[in-house]
Amino acid sequence: MHHFFSRRQSWLLMIVVLMSLSACGFKLRGPMSFPFHSIYIAIPDASPLGGDLRRQIRSNGTTKVMSSAEGAQVIMDVLLESKEKQILSLNSQGRVREYILLYNFSFRLRNAEGKEYLEPVKMQLRRTITFNESVVLAKESEEAALYRDMQNDLVQQVMRRLSVVKMDD
Repeated sequence: MHHFFSRRQSWLLMIVVLMSLSACGFKLRGPMSFPFHSIYIAIPDASPLGGDLRRQIRSNGTTKVMSSAEGAQVIMDVLLESKEKQILSLNSQGRVREYILLYNFSFRLRNAEGKEYLEPVKMQLRRTITFNESVVLAKESEEAALYRDMQNDLVQQVMRRLSVVKMDD
């Protein structure tokens, strides 16, 4: 009985830590300004990362997020957005002990004529997650929380890249 209680306590602590991690990554540290006045983000509306990116840019107030490429000063082409889960290690019975979660994202920034302001930028975030068959549902929610955390990190990294773009026209 005592062993179960300490495991439960550590599980609750881990949930609290994960929640605080995902909470702190979401907000920008003060508004960022961009060297362009309007942007079209070519990423499907169904992409949660695209939605977060549009919201973050709009929240800065000075740059307009366009609903089409027409009339946008710059266009962000999303070249890749993918999530992967790879086996990292096995236990002595040959069952999965740890996975590595990968979030890949690649984009470029150009104008309507095709002039590039940012050559393709490749980003990859990774997190390690242990696996335990007896708590599959808890592990699935932990995995989802880790992907949300990585998404928040990616949005922040993209925002920083966009804020330092050199425009010459």
